[in-house]
Amino acid sequence: MRWDHLRLDGGAPGGALPLIERGAVERTFDTPEFRGMTFYEVRAKSIINKVPAASHVPFTWTVNPYRGCTHACLYCFARKTHEYLEMDSGADFDSRIVVKVNAGELVRRELAAPRWRGEPVAMGTNVDCYQRAEGRYRLMPEILGALRDASNPFSILTKGSLILRDLPLLMDAAERADVSTAVSVGSTDPDLWRLVEPGTPAPRKRLEVCARLNEAGVRCSVLMGPVLPYLTDSPRQLEEVVRQAAQAGATSIGAIPLHLRPGAREWFLAWLREHRPELVEPYARLYGGRAYAPKWYQERITGRVRELAAEYGIGRGPRRGIEPRRPPARTSPGASPGAGAGAGVGVGAEQLTLL
Repeated sequence: MRWDHLRLDGGAPGGALPLIERGAVERTFDTPEFRGMTFYEVRAKSIINKVPAASHVPFTWTVNPYRGCTHACLYCFARKTHEYLEMDSGADFDSRIVVKVNAGELVRRELAAPRWRGEPVAMGTNVDCYQRAEGRYRLMPEILGALRDASNPFSILTKGSLILRDLPLLMDAAERADVSTAVSVGSTDPDLWRLVEPGTPAPRKRLEVCARLNEAGVRCSVLMGPVLPYLTDSPRQLEEVVRQAAQAGATSIGAIPLHLRPGAREWFLAWLREHRPELVEPYARLYGGRAYAPKWYQERITGRVRELAAEYGIGRGPRRGIEPRRPPARTSPGASPGAGAGAGVGVGAEQLTLL
């Protein structure tokens, strides 16, 4: 299990939260944005974590100042890690947040250690470092300051607009080391966003963040993460995200179809049964008992997004407001009207069929 190193050993008698036994300070705040949430302030022993060798991710070191996430994305793959704290992966993950209050000082200390080799550090890879709690705890400025002072390369993936608060720090750091950022935008549908990502800024706001970062010289890409089968995977929906990413000056764009790992799987499917019950059986057929969509589906989505990125010029400099140059539609003999180039290839002309 990728996150086994985060597990707290030894459950507490009677189901008490192990963190409380370890001296965590429990806080609640009587303000609208934090109502119903509990924060557990802890002093971590280490903060720059090595990713297990078996993990298929393009980075080796991570910094995660929070556990749990107020963004409350239904599909978040990190939900399972909350069970290691003897909390549930559903509502507790959204509302009981662990805050590593000494994260900044630990980053500075560990970057200065003789054994540290200045390797890139990835942030936002477990839960969002710019989730709502960061507005109160302000852990990231000290973390970024330490990385800047050490001229250490780093990357940030976020759904949060709060990253713009730290734009001056990011600009300073980018003058000393390789700094990259990415915003996660799986769909631009405002109605679906409110249902599946209720604690996040709107997709349009995230794309504005992308534009601001790029205009300031801080490289920012877009990750379409995740693309939801039957919900956000139609050709029109995919193209709309790519089009708006191009307008925002995204340096690149990629797509990740939905992962249904344990923890996230139960929470997401419960939502599906309540809000889109007609999709329960199609999801069962597509995923079966697997965490990942079939390879053919993954290739279909990622391939189409690559095609759209090329059409809109993403990766070839700013092309705001420019429509893609499309090849003439090709139809084979006997093709139905409207079956243009790409029908049956990549995403094709229709959203993934339910039958």
